[in-house]
Amino acid sequence: MTIIMTPEKVPFFAGTYFPQASMLKLLPHFANIWKEERQKVSEVGQAIISSLGELQSGYAGGDLNASHLDACYESLKKDYDKKFGGFGKHPKFPTCHTLSFLLRYHHRTGKTQSLSMTEHTLKNIRLGGIYDHIGFGIHRYSTDEKWLVPHFEKMLYDQALFAIANLECYLVTNNEFYLRSCQNTLEYVNRKLTSDEGGFYSAEDADSEGEEGKFYLWTIEEITEILGERDASYFISKFHFNAKGNYHDEVTQKLTGKNIPHLSLSQIEPESKRERKIREKLYAQREKRVHPQLDDKVLTDWNGLMISAFARSAGGLNDYSYLQTAKKAADFCLVNLRSPDGKLLKCWRGGKAGLPAHLEDYAFFIQGLIDLYEASLDSQYLKHADELTKLAIELFEDDNEGGFFLTAKDGEKLLIRPKEIYDGAIPSGNSVMALNLARLFKITSNSEYEKKLFRLFSAFAGFIEQNPKGAEVLLHALDFILSSPLELVVAGEYQKDTTRSMLREIKQRFIPSKVLLFTDSSKPDHTLLELVPFLANHKNIDGNSTFYACRNQTCTKPRTSLREVIEFLDQPRE
Repeated sequence: MTIIMTPEKVPFFAGTYFPQASMLKLLPHFANIWKEERQKVSEVGQAIISSLGELQSGYAGGDLNASHLDACYESLKKDYDKKFGGFGKHPKFPTCHTLSFLLRYHHRTGKTQSLSMTEHTLKNIRLGGIYDHIGFGIHRYSTDEKWLVPHFEKMLYDQALFAIANLECYLVTNNEFYLRSCQNTLEYVNRKLTSDEGGFYSAEDADSEGEEGKFYLWTIEEITEILGERDASYFISKFHFNAKGNYHDEVTQKLTGKNIPHLSLSQIEPESKRERKIREKLYAQREKRVHPQLDDKVLTDWNGLMISAFARSAGGLNDYSYLQTAKKAADFCLVNLRSPDGKLLKCWRGGKAGLPAHLEDYAFFIQGLIDLYEASLDSQYLKHADELTKLAIELFEDDNEGGFFLTAKDGEKLLIRPKEIYDGAIPSGNSVMALNLARLFKITSNSEYEKKLFRLFSAFAGFIEQNPKGAEVLLHALDFILSSPLELVVAGEYQKDTTRSMLREIKQRFIPSKVLLFTDSSKPDHTLLELVPFLANHKNIDGNSTFYACRNQTCTKPRTSLREVIEFLDQPRE
């Protein structure tokens, strides 16, 4: 984004990205305006500041309830592209947290259309040109409604949100297409966006050798030279190549002879051995090209999202390697992106960390730590999540109106202190903090978290009334609370097969409104008991692994057999 402002940092012009040639024309124009029409510049700047303040002040309202979930669903239905999936016109962004809302709505209501919208969108994205069929990973957005021609940049946050949406859809449907989409995306992140130290890099650029998408595009001649006639003919047909290409020059809009590999909805079968060999051969050849530049910053907020993706996948898929990746990244952030006073820092690169963290850094990283606790059952991660939540409340909460400011109270003084709720390409810090507060309240029974949560709901109820689908992740939190969350506790020796089987059965189900706790009878966890005192009453029975299902700390009868646990988890929810 381009912003032109006065020396006092008052903006008077804003626009999106401008190429160098355009900027060279614009700057003399604005220099002349600054010299000749300074009073007008001042008036425009003050009007902008007033408008920003008015926009923010209109967010508050009454209470949020289930009707707001219904309104969001109805609004998404109206905006849904029935032919190609996704929402709205081009350019189309994946916004996979929207799909995660639809999965929760399906779970709550049983509405099949909510699920079908999610499935159709995920399939079209994974099969389209927006997904890298050779090296995996999702590009930033599609320039057309078909998900064919992407802006080729690959962002860490898109990988995280896409992996999570596919994981959740797999847990709901048991369709292995979504499992493969999740695994392929995590494979890309492990291969290309994971540092030796454990933190995740931010992005790969769109350009190489000064040309958008050059690294990812293919001519038929290149494919034939690499694969030979027989395999080339097979690949060209399967991935819909054209002799004239399917990629247009950005300026002339003429076909370039280059192709973006993509599939159709009828081609969702697993990759065959032959296809894998072809893909690996093309990948090896592509690696010899000049690569897009790697943005090797490690950002706290985006790392939090990626930790969540690996942690949830570790639990949902029972994959130890994903758990190790999540733990290594979280440990890296806790050591390198936390200052001696306990506050988070925003960015690490090349051994140096700095810049004060914003709300998103706290919110996303706390979420990652909670997810990592549920995957690993290591209470240190829950302790860090609790500590950082208390710190976030101290630094960012709006004591008057509820909710959280973007910047800390001891941060740089801005024209206005923004308080954001809109969930765009990534969720807002307030939306994710709402879910963190809801989960931690149910885990720790800290009533302060519940109070902060409902103040946050009230702070943005007016926004939700006016924009039903403007903050879907905030509605994740609302759905969580309205569903009377389950507190699932397993007590037993972790090394026992029955204990692990009980935990695995819980993790491998889509139960969005629940928290999971584990107490190991063979070695008391004092850190966990300090955080969750009510666990002291949950013991194993007669040395058997024991499962407790509770709501508001009121539990049904303990269950000691795996069959009983499965029967409980499979019964329809009210």
